[in-house]
Amino acid sequence: LFSSPDVWGKLASNPETAAYLQQPDFVQMLQNVQKNPASVSNYLKDPRMMQVFGVLLGVNVMSGEQAASQFGAEADAASSGGGGGCCAGGTCSSKAAPCPPAEAEPQAAAAPKEPEPEVSEEEKQYKESREKAQAEKVAGNAAYKKKEFETALAHYTKAMELDDKDISYITNRAAVHFEMGNLTECIKDCDLAVERGPSVRADYKMIARALTRKGNAQRKQGELEAAIKTYKKSLTEHRNADTLKRLNDVEKELKDKREQEYVNLDLATEEKDKGNAFFKESKFPEA
Repeated sequence: LFSSPDVWGKLASNPETAAYLQQPDFVQMLQNVQKNPASVSNYLKDPRMMQVFGVLLGVNVMSGEQAASQFGAEADAASSGGGGGCCAGGTCSSKAAPCPPAEAEPQAAAAPKEPEPEVSEEEKQYKESREKAQAEKVAGNAAYKKKEFETALAHYTKAMELDDKDISYITNRAAVHFEMGNLTECIKDCDLAVERGPSVRADYKMIARALTRKGNAQRKQGELEAAIKTYKKSLTEHRNADTLKRLNDVEKELKDKREQEYVNLDLATEEKDKGNAFFKESKFPEA
């Protein structure tokens, strides 16, 4: 702003600032600001500098004293009743009309409350039953983590009795049976969860989990071919990396088992032929 080449010209063309150019201290102040613009903060209390800002920016800039003087005069005029206004305190001189009382602002009308939907007795009972079932599930989970499987089994069974629309209680009980080695019971619970799932609109991930758990039990029973079918069915419900890995593992396990059985069959045939030969030679001990 102060480095502009026409600063001096603008100040000289303005009647109010032109007189400042005859004052050595003002000229020195302006030169200092031009050399070091950051020093302008040292001169802001000088009303001449505020006037310079107004001229250079093309606006009317008043000092604090000027503003206080102007606006104080206007306030005094208003309080003295000038212009037919009201007097301070709500009373006027004998020549002025009394001030009208202030009107209270109207309060916004409260929005009407929407009526709460009616809940049937059957819905209330189901809600209470579901909450109790969830509490049983939480207790079952805590017992399962502590490997207190009998206790967990009881809690999950109770949850199933309270709420037959959530198959997670069934799959959790199946997990307990698996840990306890009750593989047949585990498979039964998994089948129950898969069967009930669509009718209660269960998440497809839950159904896939039940199938994977069934496949785990079948694999542990040695039913590798059945486990492969179950894992594949689970993947059609939800393609899960863990289930896919289990499928690959059991397929490899079945392949290795068949190769081993083939090798054992060859060895058995070879030993049988040897035995027959010894028998023909009447070498009974060797046979």
